[in-house]
Amino acid sequence: MANKPAAPAAPLVYIPTVAADNSALSKAQKEFNRLTKRIAKLEKTVADFRNAATRLRQRVQDEYRPLQRQHNAHRAALVRLLDHAHDAAKPRLTKGERAKIADLIGFACADLPRLGFPEVQPIIEKYAGPPPTEEEDRALDKQAAELMKALFSQQFGIEFDPAADLSTPEKFQAYVGQKMAEEEAEYAEQERQQAERRAQRKKSPKQQAAEEKKQAEEKNITKAVRTLYLDLVKHLHPDREPDEAEKARKTELLQRATAAYEASELLTLLRLQLELQRIDQSHLENLAEDQLKYYNKLLKEQARELDEALYLEQMELSGFTGKPYYYTPTPAAMDYDYRAQKAQLDAKIKQIEADLAAMAHDPAAVKAFLKTYKIPKPGPGPLLVQL
Repeated sequence: MANKPAAPAAPLVYIPTVAADNSALSKAQKEFNRLTKRIAKLEKTVADFRNAATRLRQRVQDEYRPLQRQHNAHRAALVRLLDHAHDAAKPRLTKGERAKIADLIGFACADLPRLGFPEVQPIIEKYAGPPPTEEEDRALDKQAAELMKALFSQQFGIEFDPAADLSTPEKFQAYVGQKMAEEEAEYAEQERQQAERRAQRKKSPKQQAAEEKKQAEEKNITKAVRTLYLDLVKHLHPDREPDEAEKARKTELLQRATAAYEASELLTLLRLQLELQRIDQSHLENLAEDQLKYYNKLLKEQARELDEALYLEQMELSGFTGKPYYYTPTPAAMDYDYRAQKAQLDAKIKQIEADLAAMAHDPAAVKAFLKTYKIPKPGPGPLLVQL
């Protein structure tokens, strides 16, 4: 099957100059060229990042998740083997070695039942110790509530009523939600009152002139985009085209133009104008300074929206990987980080396979395995969650 031909590259929108140092261009023309170049680069960056993020998610599902299941299956086998070694007469284990087994099974492997290995739940419960009493639960809830009160007071300025019932996470969440809703309503009311006072306040001639100027500029900007769009609509209207193939092409182009118009994407409309030969480079070169000023404002907004789109893509990927967005800011960084994570998991699988094989053939190998394990000290867990 023949490969699908690549889509033609978008026309480069710029104002030409004969001078090598751009000295023949005005300030507005240079700004126009700078913005169109920046937008083209941002569009490519966003598209490349989005495609790379999609490929990464697919690789995680196709390659990494099966490795995780394999690793967890080995961990479950290790739990059963260590449980047997804990109760076996030989090799005779020391008190410290038994404590290590209890920690490994009761805590380090406590996630296995929810990961698809419910059969090891009784073994984990054997080493996890008795569940906390109601009194201990209440004490832990109270301690957590105090920590959360300090956090919300510091970050959001919430004042907690000493008499408020915060004895459970649900009650705490309901109380905080109510307080934040009250503060939001109070802030909205203050904003409404301030807006009302500003509206009633008589504007100075200077303020009135500035507001009128701003409104005129917004009107002209809207008119500039609408003029380009209407010209494209007139040229592309599919109902006037008898040829079915050409009609389909014009319909697709009109859809692109409409989407660009609704999003105020000036550069996309200009590209279509160039692509359809509705304008040429000399047309851009002869744009009036006022027209360029309106165009540049639209282009700045388009660049800002692309910056925001890239940030949102990065945040979405961060939510998937559990890592800060600056860990994988580019497709190359994504690929490097994924390969490093996969290599690390491959190494873990090989190591646990070797440990299981050694302990299955030589019970004394349990001691050698336990010698390498250290019971973690109490404290906060890891700050970053891996894939």
